[in-house]
Amino acid sequence: MLFGAIEAGGTKFVCAIGNEDGEVHEKVVIDTISPEVTMPKVMEFFQGKNIQALGVGCFGPIDVNKESPTYGYITSTPKIKWQQYNFVGELEEKLHVPIAFDSDVNVAALGEKLLGAGRDVNSCMYITVGTGIGAGYYVNGKTLSGISHPEMGHTLVLPHPKDQQFEGNCPFHGPNCLEGMAAGPAIEKRWGMKGVDLPQDHVAWELEAYYLAQALMNFVMVVSPEKIVMGGGVMKQKQLFPFIYDALEELLAGYLDFPQLKKGNMKDYIVPPELGDEAGVKGALMSAVMLGG
Repeated sequence: MLFGAIEAGGTKFVCAIGNEDGEVHEKVVIDTISPEVTMPKVMEFFQGKNIQALGVGCFGPIDVNKESPTYGYITSTPKIKWQQYNFVGELEEKLHVPIAFDSDVNVAALGEKLLGAGRDVNSCMYITVGTGIGAGYYVNGKTLSGISHPEMGHTLVLPHPKDQQFEGNCPFHGPNCLEGMAAGPAIEKRWGMKGVDLPQDHVAWELEAYYLAQALMNFVMVVSPEKIVMGGGVMKQKQLFPFIYDALEELLAGYLDFPQLKKGNMKDYIVPPELGDEAGVKGALMSAVMLGG
């Protein structure tokens, strides 16, 4: 059987066809411009492919509450052309297949849980640190949602003592927002260059680790994931991981006495994505398999 997947990101849509084992047979990348420009190309890719179901991981905020009259909509997104867009409704009308709809980071968490770094545990959190920051969580056989999907990228953080003058890059929460202080655009705004161009020993990485470790402490305290996977463009700076381990151990201050949280063991607890840049699209594919298999 064949299944479809869409990883709908802020800059590109990745559309794929694959099987129940998560193997991708065919894939296309489409620019995220507007529904009028992007969606016809998406529909064209899936037409005639005989897929059993379609899994969608989408940038947000989105409405994932099936009891809501706007279920399946992209809602208050900063991408103005996509605000209040009936994404699932459009897909159902054109493709006539069952559709699993979730946030992009939730499906990435699903992908890493079933096919990647989290397959040996029962709960797996996926955090992306790139143009924005988001986190998804898979636990007890499903991804986490309530009145909405998690928006962990807007967790509040304390400014670093060396970073008191930076006003942040989040228009909603100022210098106390994780995304506004630690996403890729915040790094560029603070230092005048992209993170990839900064030396590995630059103070930027100390600050970055400080903010990410604050968020990780909150996540560990609140939902206690058995594995934390950190991906996205910023996390490709591998020197960040040891800084994060040091900062998190200091913040935890020995309060939680579990082997995973000892600095020497954190490299096996907080890890890069095993699926690399395909965590999202493969997670979306597996959500379709779970729905239609």
